Amino acid sequence: MRKHNVLGVDFSLLSYEAVLARVDRWRREQERHYVTLTPPYSVLMCRRDPALREATDGAALTLPDGVGITLAARLLRYPHQGRVSGPTLMLCLCDRGRECGLRHFFYGGAPGVADTLADRLSRQFPGVAIAGTYCPPFRELSPDEDAEIVQRINETRPDIVWVGLGSPKQEKWMAAHLGRVNATALIGVGAAFDFHSGRVKWAPQWMRKAGIEWAYRLAMEPRRMWRRNVNSFVFLAGILRQCVQESSGRHRAHIQPD
Repeated sequence: MRKHNVLGVDFSLLSYEAVLARVDRWRREQERHYVTLTPPYSVLMCRRDPALREATDGAALTLPDGVGITLAARLLRYPHQGRVSGPTLMLCLCDRGRECGLRHFFYGGAPGVADTLADRLSRQFPGVAIAGTYCPPFRELSPDEDAEIVQRINETRPDIVWVGLGSPKQEKWMAAHLGRVNATALIGVGAAFDFHSGRVKWAPQWMRKAGIEWAYRLAMEPRRMWRRNVNSFVFLAGILRQCVQESSGRHRAHIQPD
């Protein structure tokens, strides 16, 4: 599968349907992978955080979570299928996964959030298989504690472990636990835990479709989101430089020697 470079991060510019098909194939073929949903803010963080960069590079799929990534794809002339957001992907897999009995485990969130999330999804999608939930403490775990949690997750026989630790923690956790957690896919979805549990209000659907969810989140959480939106200008400047560099490279490649 071809990947496309956006400021040093290789993206899989897939549709939701293609992601669902990929997870289904992994399950049938008993493969183990993890998936990151990466917005512009995380792309910039990869430049400052080598561990995050390594974790992102190790993902089987790095999906374009954010209108900034799809804008970058258009400017760079990459074929793309639009944004793939964590909250929407969670709903898609919980819905479609009922047909094949996908088992879901929810790892992360503030105390009680994962339980509320599982309860609400069970009511929204009757028959969805919830394997379990766990909210880790907000501190570094000892090796023994971590091993105990891994065992607890594995005992539930999940197919998908949804990881809601926030970036960059969730990407690093998935990279460190690939092969230890016996699930088809570990998927880092961040804010999906808060949105679908009702802890934080999700932007109206029309705003999400219009690509202006960022404005809604900025209005709701200005202290948390302002830095990300300032960084959007840094991201755009980097994309424009990449466009110029790639255009120059294509031009040089077409110059024939005398």
